[in-house]
Amino acid sequence: MTEAYCVKCKAKREMKDEQEVTMKGKGGDRKAMKGVCPVCGTGMYRILGKA
Repeated sequence: MTEAYCVKCKAKREMKDEQEVTMKGKGGDRKAMKGVCPVCGTGMYRILGKA
């Protein structure tokens, strides 16, 4: 499991239902992990690096 910061809980938590996604951007594509906070259900992202 990947650990990410939840802005609603204001704490680092393990993401659930995580999947790897590619974010499109001006400076190039970046890989990220997208998941859900297990406590409050807010969407969470962790940027991994360039694709």
